[in-house]
Amino acid sequence: MAVLAFVDTLEGIVTKSSYEVVHYASKVAEKTGDKAVAVTYNDADDDALKALGKYGAAKVLIHREQKDMDPGRLTSLVEAAANQEGADIMVFAQDFTGKSIAPLLSARLKAGLVSGAVDYPDTENGFTVKKNVFSGKAFAMYSIKTEKKIISILPNSVGKEAGEGEAEIEDFNADLGDSRIQVLNVEKDAGDGEIPLTEADLVVSAGRGLKGPENWGQIEELAKELGAATACSRPVADMEWRPHHEHVGQTGVAIRPNLYIAIGISGAIQHLAGVNGSKVIVVINTDPEAPFFKAADYGIVGDAFEVVPKLVEAVKAHKEAH
Repeated sequence: MAVLAFVDTLEGIVTKSSYEVVHYASKVAEKTGDKAVAVTYNDADDDALKALGKYGAAKVLIHREQKDMDPGRLTSLVEAAANQEGADIMVFAQDFTGKSIAPLLSARLKAGLVSGAVDYPDTENGFTVKKNVFSGKAFAMYSIKTEKKIISILPNSVGKEAGEGEAEIEDFNADLGDSRIQVLNVEKDAGDGEIPLTEADLVVSAGRGLKGPENWGQIEELAKELGAATACSRPVADMEWRPHHEHVGQTGVAIRPNLYIAIGISGAIQHLAGVNGSKVIVVINTDPEAPFFKAADYGIVGDAFEVVPKLVEAVKAHKEAH
């Protein structure tokens, strides 16, 4: 028996959230007396997959026959892996891929699904999973009573701990059959920056307080010095100051970085819903009554055009000194 973790890759590199998924699956396996097994596809480096053993994976199944697969085939891949390993519990990241596969697999296996879990399941009395509700304003406990169980975890919600160990690599060339979903066209957009938003530990975001797209150079410079991704509020994306894939919030990308710096963003509830899972929030705004300050860990009341250049200088000085 096993707890199955789905591992995703980006350009052959294991995604940050996948390490968390494997670690989560290993902790669940400890509770149930099973082992954690990962399943993946694409062209991930074998050494990187072996390193998943440091996060608790006993074995990694890799499907090498098809590199680009739609949600239908990925669902079949996970289903086949679960059948082979006797896995009744399957774990995903609550990201674009996980949101596509987990519901399909739930329907196919008639398995209970909790999406967006933020803690390990309570197995003392049944199987209960904690998740955010009402845009992160409250928590709810969900009891999964089906034999097969599926959990997708919010990225950066439970963390990951690297230990010792090396996972066994096993080629897994299951017959996936025909996809039950027809994909007419696939386009990959890696974004303008080097760090995808969903993978970034640090994010520098800005809003209408920047006054125009011509002023975004200072945001990009700060992000570059910090090694961060750039993001924006919805009005900025709607006015086409920045590309829509940078829009974070309830109707955009939901992120949970270790550090989120919001510059010239008032902090409407729709924006907060997409970023309130950040470990640390820093707000820079000229309005001391801006709602964002209530959610901030640190706040600066000041003009972005004065504050940001000083931050850039401070980061550069720190890097030179260290």
